[in-house]
This record gives sequence, structure tokens and C-alpha cells, in this order.
Amino acid sequence: MTDSDTGATTPTAAAEGRPAAKLTLFTLTAMVVGSMVGAGVFSLPRRFAEETGVAGALISWVIAGIGMLMLAFVFQTLAVRRPDLDAGVYAYAKAGFGEYLGFFSAFGYWASACVGNVTYWVLIMSTIGAIAPALGDGDTLLAVVLSSIGLWAFFLLIRRGVKEAAAINRVVTVAKVVPILVFVLLALFCFDPSVFADNFGGADYAGSLFHQVRGTMLATVFVFLGVEGASVYSRHAKRREDVGRATVLGFVSVFAVFASVTIVSYGILPMSEIAELRQPSMAGVLEAAVGTWGMVFVSVGLIVSVLGAYLAWTLMAAEVLFVAAKDDDMPRFLGRSTAADVPVPALLLSTALSQIVLVVTMFSDDAFNFALDLTSVLSLIPFLLAAAFAVKIASQSGPEGGAGGGTRRDMVVAVLATVYTAFLVYAAGLRFLLVSLIIYAPSTFLFVKARREQNKRPFSPAEAVMCAVSVAGAVVGVIALAAGWIEL
Repeated sequence: MTDSDTGATTPTAAAEGRPAAKLTLFTLTAMVVGSMVGAGVFSLPRRFAEETGVAGALISWVIAGIGMLMLAFVFQTLAVRRPDLDAGVYAYAKAGFGEYLGFFSAFGYWASACVGNVTYWVLIMSTIGAIAPALGDGDTLLAVVLSSIGLWAFFLLIRRGVKEAAAINRVVTVAKVVPILVFVLLALFCFDPSVFADNFGGADYAGSLFHQVRGTMLATVFVFLGVEGASVYSRHAKRREDVGRATVLGFVSVFAVFASVTIVSYGILPMSEIAELRQPSMAGVLEAAVGTWGMVFVSVGLIVSVLGAYLAWTLMAAEVLFVAAKDDDMPRFLGRSTAADVPVPALLLSTALSQIVLVVTMFSDDAFNFALDLTSVLSLIPFLLAAAFAVKIASQSGPEGGAGGGTRRDMVVAVLATVYTAFLVYAAGLRFLLVSLIIYAPSTFLFVKARREQNKRPFSPAEAVMCAVSVAGAVVGVIALAAGWIEL
């Protein structure tokens, strides 16, 4: 199978014994950039302005930059120290903490990709909604119906075997990068220092500086999803050391773009006005700077970019289930593929989850932010377990820790990454943790089915306790939603 956004050979080929292409430093770097630059960047101005001013934004990006860089180093280190664990990010949780948490990690990573795909459709409909009011902010009944048609049209397209899309990838790459760079340059040209100064401390509704920073954390997680891109495909690299270099180069490049988009927006409009813009807010900021053509320019680039990214991440979501099934961590039916090398059962389940979440967005006060935050929260468990596993092997010698155990640098990086991801779990708040558990808990049925297929006991005592905790959290979440204690 091929990642349509990168052109890279995915683990399916290697799992079936076919030779895998060797990736250069440039290709690996492009994979990191391509994985991270998607819908999220087009929504950053409003997402930040809803929570914080310039000072809070700068602090948020420093924290996110250091934290995500540590996490990127974790994936780099694990790729080198444990090259045998190449089934995906979830393999680290399984190796370090057992099959149930490994399964949870795989499911969370997959669910995150599926929910993330919903943000693409919401953003497309919101963009078109600027000229077709019936689509609203992407959360009206008509918008959900049209999004659902697009969702299943892509399913049928991919089911036919449309997966090698080099030509599409080239168009998508240009569509991603050009509008963003043009936005930054034009915003700098129209930059108003007095407006920027007024936005520095934040508006009256922003609250304390700590509250402002906390409120932006999930947005930074969303835009950095894909930082593990090079590490996921590390076994296909020509040289192992290129994995770390590509991760750092790609991360630094994207970090500079994301931070620039956020900060320059504060020099165009007052923070309160940016917070009221419809998504994609980058289009609204550019319209205020240069006129209507700026909004149209960004909107067209966004739609092309998002459709290409949707194709890539749909394939990625199905691939996670497929590889996990091949590794006996998911039921065997998810490991089936057609003669065209398309894992149809995994693709069908991925599309079905996206459809469910798409319907749920109609009941949310802010469909895009809800899907964005839920995507981020679902990804936190896989990231936290990977970071914790890095701490574990850095403190050990022998087969898990590698020859001579981990270095002091490995331990420091792993601890910082673990603390950062743990802070993100806290920043997510009780609302999204409970909603994510509602999604996680039913997945236990897949775990039980997979264990029975292997003639294993469904749960060890420790796994039974963890399962009970997750189910209890899901029950509390359902009750809280029904009683109105938390809202979507």
C-alpha cells in the first residue's frame, strides 16, 4: 500500500514479502512536512484568538515546540534502539506495557485518524458556507449530508484500488504550501504594530495567562500530528540516521510556519474579531488585509489541500487496523485485503467511525473545534505510552535497553516528552477525557475477539482492572452527557 501524501511504501508491502523502496533524507523530510501540514494550519488564527493574546501564543508555541521536539526525538530514538518494533507507533505500548495497552494505543491512533478526517469535511463545508449559507459552519444537516456523500465516495474510490497518487500529491503539496507562505508574506506587509500591541496581553475574556496557554494546547497537538511520520517508516530509510535528521528538519520547518501564521494574524485584526471569524479563519484574516481575493485564494488552496490530505489519512487509518490485525492485535477479518491490495474491512470500519462522528458534530456547539480537540485527545494515549516506553528502555540495559542501556540524553528527552504529554492530558480537561473513553470502551469487544482467535484468555488480572476503569469512565461520560453536565 502507498501513502498518497508521500509516495512512500507502507508496511503492507514489507509484510507480504515485497521489496520496500529505500527513502532518502529529502523524501523522509517531505513525509514529516506532508503529514503535519493539513487542515489545522488554516484554522490557527481563530483557534488561538479564542483563547489567548500574543504573549500566551508565544508561550504556547515555545512549550509545544519543545514538547513536540522531545516527542519527535523519542520516536527517533525508539526507531534506532528498537528497530524490531516497526508495526507502528502502538507497537511501543505493546512492548512496554502489555497487549491490552498496546491494543488501546493502536485503537486510539486509528480513532484519532478517523476523527481527524471529520475535521476535513467540516472545514470544507464551512469554507463553501461563506457563499452558501445553508452549509453554516459545516455542522448543518445539509452540510453533514454532503460530507457523508463525500465520505463514502472516497471509500468507493479507494476500494477500487486508487492508492498510488503521485500526481495528486504534487498538486496537494503546492496547494498546501503556497497559500500559507503567501498569507504570511501579505500579513507581514499589512502588519499594524498598534493592533499587535493591543492584542499582546489578550482580550478581557481570555482569563489568566496560564488559562490562556492551557486553552491552546490541544490545537498545537492537532497541527503537529504526523511528527512521527519519518519514524513510522524508519525501516525503509536508506540510512537510519536520516530518520532523526528528517524528523528535526521537517519539524523545525513546520514549526516556523505554524508559529508565523498565528503571530502575524494578531497584527491584522483585534483579537476579539479574529475569534469571531468563520473557519478557515486564515481566509478571513487575509480578506481583512487585502480584500476578497485573499479569502478566495486561501479557500481554494485549502479545499484542494484538504481533499488530498483526507485521501492520505484515510489510507493511514485503514493501514493502522490492517497492520495491527496482521500482528494479531486486532481481529483477523481486519487483516483481509483485495487483489488490488486494499484492506476493505479496515477501510469500511474507518469510514463508518468517521460517519458516526460526523453525525455527532451536528449536536456540538462548535463542530470544527470539537472534532479537532477530540482528535488530539485520542492521540495522547499512544504518544504518552510511547514516551513512557522510552523512559523504560533508557533506564534498562540488555535486550530492551540496548547495549549498555540508555544514555543520559535519552533519559532526559524521554522524561520531558512524558511530562509534556501528561500535561496535555491534563490540559484536555475532563470533558474530552470522558468523551474519548466513550469511544475507547466499546473497542474492548475487538480486543476480546482477537484474543479468542488466538485461544488466549481475554484478560489478565491487571488488564481486567484497566478494562473496568475504561468502561466505568465511559459510563460516567454517557451519564454526564445525558444529564447535561458536559456538552459536546
